[in-house]
Amino acid sequence: MFEGVLVKMQTELAAPIRYYLNLDNTFIRVNDLLERKITLTHNGFSCLNCGATTPIYRQGFCRKCFFEVPAAADWIMRPELSQAHLGIEDRDLAYEEKVQLQPHVVYFALSSGLKVGVTRHGQIPTRWIDQGAHLAYTIVEVPNRYLAGIAEVALKAHYNDKTNWRLMLTQNPTEIDLAAERQKAIQWLPEEVQSYVGQTQQQAPTRLHFPVDQYPNKVQSLNLLKSESFSGKLVGIKGQYFIFEDQTVFNVRGHEGHRKLWPEKVGIK
Repeated sequence: MFEGVLVKMQTELAAPIRYYLNLDNTFIRVNDLLERKITLTHNGFSCLNCGATTPIYRQGFCRKCFFEVPAAADWIMRPELSQAHLGIEDRDLAYEEKVQLQPHVVYFALSSGLKVGVTRHGQIPTRWIDQGAHLAYTIVEVPNRYLAGIAEVALKAHYNDKTNWRLMLTQNPTEIDLAAERQKAIQWLPEEVQSYVGQTQQQAPTRLHFPVDQYPNKVQSLNLLKSESFSGKLVGIKGQYFIFEDQTVFNVRGHEGHRKLWPEKVGIK
């Protein structure tokens, strides 16, 4: 039996994607659990920042840390609010400069449908994997998070910026010519971003294959705060979700900071 604080699964680009869980220094190859019955049991909380055992508020943090740590600031979800390029501190300027003042990519992804998004260049393809995208393509690369943010805001007037997780887990969207879509989208980029379009090195769209043996017809979301324990046969992993044979799905990232018990030594590296 294993117990550990849940954090989002680590991933490795392969065909299919390889998933790993790090539970208290025990490395579990999640792909090895496919077609096996597993049990998840809720066993308390541990804030990812301070370790407090009070209930998790958001993003794996207790309420106090969520409103204090730079990793949970508003510019994380709304990159257009980034100000490190101006030398203006939000919560911790050193942290903000480290994260914000590096190359960022504005991209198209096909998950539940066509969407636009932003990520650090170093987070490719991890960000696309976490969103359950089966196809992704760079629109433009810029030198900081602020420029990526204002580009995303401009494109949101024409494209969706959210993933419908239910659709993502029940279907693969139809194919779209992302290179042609990029050519159309360039006209809507802000003037401050236009000069970077020609500097962006374009490659073929990235195609991602997920280890899913069976997609659910209608998902049933598992919340371990309500049920405390669940057992089921694992038949797929997509995005940051477990997919079970009975159509139950479990959002791993949505339970970050929760302590979990795993019943058997499976897939240990």
